[in-house]
Amino acid sequence: MDAEKRKLSIDDFPFKLTLPVLWGHMDAFQHVNNVIYFRYLESARIAYFESIQFMKFMEETGVGPILAETSCKYLKPLRFPDTIDVGCKTTEIRDSEMEQEYAIYSHRQGRIVATGWALIVAYDYKTFRRAQWIPAFVEKVKSFDPNVVVKMGDQVHNGLPEQ
Repeated sequence: MDAEKRKLSIDDFPFKLTLPVLWGHMDAFQHVNNVIYFRYLESARIAYFESIQFMKFMEETGVGPILAETSCKYLKPLRFPDTIDVGCKTTEIRDSEMEQEYAIYSHRQGRIVATGWALIVAYDYKTFRRAQWIPAFVEKVKSFDPNVVVKMGDQVHNGLPEQ
């Protein structure tokens, strides 16, 4: 389902990264090349991780993120000149996986022009194997992204208060 049908807003994302649309991002068809959208999503993902100090957890434990799968839905073309906000949020964390959603908002058009999704796996860079998310990392994501659903072991937390 696309952003317009879901009434998705850039304000639905707890993390936003503002980026310029550069002349060199455009291709021969006079709009931003599809590959560049993945760079925008990557930039937001890395900035999100930096904001929750993920690199610190990675340095201490050797466990960090590795991108397993990603997608982008193009809703409207982007053109130079423009400025975009790339929204990022973690929607679910499982034992060794997390899912993130993204939205790209065009200041010039005043709307979301693309949405994205990613599956990120916890990876032990010392043993070169899948790992478990570090509990302190999960807690950091939950404090930053309160609507995240956590399904780890027997624990299920949907970001809502216990009833």
